[in-house]
Amino acid sequence: MSDPKSGGSPIAVALALSLGAAVSLGITRFAYGLLLPPMRADLGWSYALAGGMNTANALGYFIGALMTPLLFARMRAATLLIFGALVAAVFMMLSGLATDTMLLMGQRLIAGIASAWTFVTGGVLAARWGAQHPQRAGLLLGIYYGGAGIGIVICALGVPPILALAARAGMAHTWQLAWIALGLACAVAAWFMRAARCVPQAPTAHASARPFALGNMTAGLAAYVMFGMGYIGYMTFVVARLGELGLSGGTITAFYALLGVGVIASSALWARMLDHFKGGESLAILNALCGIATLIPALVPASTAGVIAIFASGLLFGSVFLSVVASTTMLVRHNLPAQSWARGISAFTTIFAAGQIFGPTVVGWISDGPGGLRLGLMISAGMLFVGALFATRQKAFGAPPDGALQPRGHELPLK
Repeated sequence: MSDPKSGGSPIAVALALSLGAAVSLGITRFAYGLLLPPMRADLGWSYALAGGMNTANALGYFIGALMTPLLFARMRAATLLIFGALVAAVFMMLSGLATDTMLLMGQRLIAGIASAWTFVTGGVLAARWGAQHPQRAGLLLGIYYGGAGIGIVICALGVPPILALAARAGMAHTWQLAWIALGLACAVAAWFMRAARCVPQAPTAHASARPFALGNMTAGLAAYVMFGMGYIGYMTFVVARLGELGLSGGTITAFYALLGVGVIASSALWARMLDHFKGGESLAILNALCGIATLIPALVPASTAGVIAIFASGLLFGSVFLSVVASTTMLVRHNLPAQSWARGISAFTTIFAAGQIFGPTVVGWISDGPGGLRLGLMISAGMLFVGALFATRQKAFGAPPDGALQPRGHELPLK
């Protein structure tokens, strides 16, 4: 049923927005985990250099997050959402036309910038859409972040057959065709994101609105930077770890697809908790669960029971890690007025990106040592547990005085 105020079905619009998360995280960021093994074997990379590729992407994400508030002041949010997805699509496809390491790193950096524009903007639009439907705010926000699971499933089911097709065609670098195909998928997703145009713009800021105060969220920001450092180690290297344990290609594909299904399911799984807790409780719980999931592939043997445990790890990790991101958006929404949501979400995204800059390279460098990927994943889990401890210190500091958005108004001036 269409929403009489905004011209769109609540779930349908949330699903269209979720394609922003599918592009910016599910494909642009996480496809690399599946393509890392063939790229590393083909190009002779160390784990540190392989991690450095995701560090470049995260650096771009950091730059893009810093740019987003400035871009908000110059264009409509829905326009920026689609524009970011299209730029990311172009540079994903360009990654399929190069083999030079520095050129690939530059393309990953620019794709990261564009994906941040899409991801931050999508989070802001999802928060606004949730304000239009306050009884389902947690669910609608969860659907947006759960969209990353759509991208992960597309990668899991699409990349292996594309690699096989490229091999049968005699391509010298089979992974290149996968980058081109995934870039095209991002462009198609951008077309469906047009439904985001029916999300109301932000209300005009007024003198009584409480400004965004960074100091009020210090503990939450500290928890989130640790999450950024820890979770990306799992998403970058878990497929390589499964290969190290001797799992077949089909088993790894099933594992990655199950992880994506977990992400999609997370939108409903944690919605009530995200609506209920106003402080850092959700962030603490979800960080700890991510830490547990990350430990499992580092500790289990390559046995039948070990494979079952690894699949449980993927399902748990998938059902949790994007809800960590959603929990920070809900923290902003619970405690700040609508006029400050863009600033608050951008601050969390920026600190998240900062953590991702260091995480892959640190874990890759550790994994090149005698402890291997096993030790690297254990370090990642430790970062997540530290993040959970920080999050327990984040307290709620007041509900926004004007939680509901109006259908009409002006974009938030972020000067």
